[in-house]
Amino acid sequence: MQLDILAFAAHPDDIELSCSGTLMHHIALGKKVGIVDLTRGELGSRGTPELRDQEAIAAAKVMGIHVRENLGMEDGFFENNKANQRKVIQMLRKYRPRVVLANSLEERHPDHPRGAQLLVESCFKSGLRMIKTKGEDGNEQDFWRPKLLLHYMQDTPFSPEIVVDISPYIERKLDAIKAFRSQFHDPSAEQQDDSIGPQTYISSKAFLDRIYHRASELGRQAGYDYAEGFKVGRILGVKDLCELD
Repeated sequence: MQLDILAFAAHPDDIELSCSGTLMHHIALGKKVGIVDLTRGELGSRGTPELRDQEAIAAAKVMGIHVRENLGMEDGFFENNKANQRKVIQMLRKYRPRVVLANSLEERHPDHPRGAQLLVESCFKSGLRMIKTKGEDGNEQDFWRPKLLLHYMQDTPFSPEIVVDISPYIERKLDAIKAFRSQFHDPSAEQQDDSIGPQTYISSKAFLDRIYHRASELGRQAGYDYAEGFKVGRILGVKDLCELD
């Protein structure tokens, strides 16, 4: 399956928090969209890797994602090295996306910028014909370089270079986030279940409220109700100024 957009994330739930509205918007436009999580989030203070696996599947169903894979890198300790770049390149060549979304290059969680730089280098090297990789069938993969790499906004805000209107999808975005029941506040429960771990920065109701507020503020700047923001990392060209919102 060739994908139009392939979103990479250091941890399951990074995508849901940062760019799930954008993915749902493009799925509604008829685009093929996939997600690749680099790790299983096994260092999270709440839940288990097995539970996170189930939650990732549930979130993908909410969003309507066509495919979701996990590369099983070590949470907190994966490196931007040759072995991990080859894993990412194999995914890029397998799905041949036109657009790739990746973690932010500047973030408080060290996995996020490290994952972002891993994608920067892998997207470039995936287009080098002299780097050989094999697919799941054992056959050599054709080289492939995405046309566009975007970095989505996470905990640390930045001035976006592109925003995407997610107004029709803001509630489903929250539903996708809340599919990770072990990680985030569940307003449907009378009280939070402390058996899955201690309360954390992201498990509070205030954290979910900030998701709304950020999307609202990003949307306001572009004339939308809600939006998600991205950095490009290079100059983009347009052929028709009238096509811009």
